[in-house]
Amino acid sequence: MNNATIVAAPRGAAMDPGGLLRRAWALNWPLTLVGLVMIPTLLLALAGLVFDPRIISGAPAWLKPAKFAVSIGIYSFTFIWMLGFVQGRRARRLAGWAATLTAVGFMVEIVIIAVQAIRGVGSHFNVATPLDSALFSIMGAFVVLLWTAGLALALVLVMQRLPHRDFAWALRLGMFITLVGAGIGFIMTMPTAAQQEAWAAGAPATIAGAHAVGAPDDAPGMPVTGWSTTGGDLRVGHFVGLHAMQVMPWIGWMLLRRRDRLSSTQRLGLVFSAGFGYLSLVLLVSWQALRGQPLLAPDGLTLVAGAALALATPGLAAVALWRGGMKDAGMKGGRGDRVVR
Repeated sequence: MNNATIVAAPRGAAMDPGGLLRRAWALNWPLTLVGLVMIPTLLLALAGLVFDPRIISGAPAWLKPAKFAVSIGIYSFTFIWMLGFVQGRRARRLAGWAATLTAVGFMVEIVIIAVQAIRGVGSHFNVATPLDSALFSIMGAFVVLLWTAGLALALVLVMQRLPHRDFAWALRLGMFITLVGAGIGFIMTMPTAAQQEAWAAGAPATIAGAHAVGAPDDAPGMPVTGWSTTGGDLRVGHFVGLHAMQVMPWIGWMLLRRRDRLSSTQRLGLVFSAGFGYLSLVLLVSWQALRGQPLLAPDGLTLVAGAALALATPGLAAVALWRGGMKDAGMKGGRGDRVVR
């Protein structure tokens, strides 16, 4: 499958789930299988939410497996979609290995999360027993593997000669920003100051790391997301960052549909402007969380930084439009640009 097929699928093909599934399977069957397995996994987790009343760290026992099933499924199929843009034997081999390692990593993650839910204990940060500590360490090792596999795909995309440079950079920036968001997870695994003080005082180590800052992980949270409403929560930046691999390509695609009104230079500038704004948003909400502020209760400094970002991003977009010119005669009508529907 080439990138033209991925971007410009024939009409009707895009609506054929069987055809899309066959293409995904041909690109990388292990990761496709993982994505499909997440469907029954989600259904089982939803059943657990209904019939299992147990609470773990302030949340229903099966909420985390349900969330991870959705997240893993979306990430897996997006990763496979990006594989369709990779050309060349060596590049395809490297990207294929990255996808397969991603599949292995995700299966290990979801199995451990489900096992811990069945046991009625937390999966993340849990070091209460040798078994819990070992499982958490295994998860941590595979998270590093997942991040490295994502980096491999991002680097392969950078080396690809894709037909539309604006859409190509939307893909690349989306993957790199996703890696930033994923990297926030590493911060969560660091023991908090309170935990270190407790250990120094002789308290047993039961929890190592946290997603909340300035509040316990089981403190009150927002509906559905569970993000802390009494302290900072690193999961906000983690979540926003991870979905850059969907949002940025969508922005690139939307701009490409307007190639009759926007030159290639303008579209490229707008993609970089969007990338700047998206990355800045990830860093802003993460900085806010690290300072112990709930997402919906920012202080004055956070509001000022947010306002600056809200002004800077459209400002950069305006400059991109101005510098590129309202029309590019050389690109008018799509000359030199391959058609993308």
